[in-house]
Amino acid sequence: MPRVLDEFRRTQLAIAALFCFLGFQYASWASRIPALKSRLDLNAGEVGLLLMVTGAGAAASFPLVAHLMKRLGARRLALASGLCLIAILLALSAAPDYPVALLILCADGVAVGCLNVAMNAQGAALEKAHGRTAMTQLHATFSGGAFLAALVSSGMTSLTSGLAPHFAAASVVLLLLLACARPRLLPDDAKDAKDEQPAQQADEQKGAKKRRSLTMPSQVMLWLGVAMAFAEVVEGSMNDWSALYLKDVADASSQVAPLGIAVISGTMVVARLVGDSWRSRWGDARVVRIGSAVAGTGLALALLAGGVVPALIGFACVGLGVSAVAPCLYVAAAAEGPDALSLIASMGTTGLLAGPALIGFVASVGSLAWGMGVVAASAVVVSLCTTRLRWKAGPEPVAPAAEQRAV
Repeated sequence: MPRVLDEFRRTQLAIAALFCFLGFQYASWASRIPALKSRLDLNAGEVGLLLMVTGAGAAASFPLVAHLMKRLGARRLALASGLCLIAILLALSAAPDYPVALLILCADGVAVGCLNVAMNAQGAALEKAHGRTAMTQLHATFSGGAFLAALVSSGMTSLTSGLAPHFAAASVVLLLLLACARPRLLPDDAKDAKDEQPAQQADEQKGAKKRRSLTMPSQVMLWLGVAMAFAEVVEGSMNDWSALYLKDVADASSQVAPLGIAVISGTMVVARLVGDSWRSRWGDARVVRIGSAVAGTGLALALLAGGVVPALIGFACVGLGVSAVAPCLYVAAAAEGPDALSLIASMGTTGLLAGPALIGFVASVGSLAWGMGVVAASAVVVSLCTTRLRWKAGPEPVAPAAEQRAV
């Protein structure tokens, strides 16, 4: 049994390296948006479009990701998309003008969509193989990667204002993370099974019929996709707009305003570290429905109350409530097959990247308080969407004999 547990942990750490990779890569360039704005001489609208094309690339990646998942498998796709993201980061540091930067970040969105699907497929496969929950802890490492990237960015900015040295150093870290992940990732079972069972190719008509049936999203896929998109709108918007809300609406001081991000990210990381125990005890359905309702209600009450302290309490409710939502939705999507996982991941990445721009538009038309109200409403929408789903039971514990054979 100890050997089996070691096998589980080693594989979990390898997959966690992929989650950390994605958080680190995203935060590395996002933290240098002011430098990009200055170097390319952009206005606020052009910066907003720069962020939007990343979300557009992620949304458009769904057909490609679904095809690559079937062709390459999760392991190969994760490693290939990771290498692409490193190349994209280096290319962004050398982008000569705005149109080229738009193309590079659109490609970044596509590559993010590929890695997002692949690493979550690996996480879901790990839970299924060992009969243990692990997904929320894996998602915690994404936040940890983003936090680490912010520290590296701060340190590199103090040394040099150039993007090339910073992104080169970040690329070294990313390569090390890929190297740590590669040996222990789960094998591409779908690809291996295809190689080992050539008789499966003979039934071409049946396979074609199955593929056609997967081209149109099912009702379950659509509900999961909508829930994921709104859940990521909440997460992305809170990270981008919380400090500005505290300063401009709640009249917080310049020293207190950054605490909004600290409260959200801190509660989210802590909750994700213990979130798998919640899933084992109460089930994914309750965790998602109650958590998203707590996030929406807590933030709405904070907005109505006004002030710095209620805002920070409301932000804590958001971090606590949405921490396990995305991991549970990814597990539910993986149970529906690679097409569902690809669609849900694409919609989630779109919501994460496009959500902040949506809140900015609402704030420009009305006020930032109304924009944050949209965030609260989005969390409630997640809870309502998931009531339309029939949740499958969690991972069943694997019998000791079966586990020994797996080793």
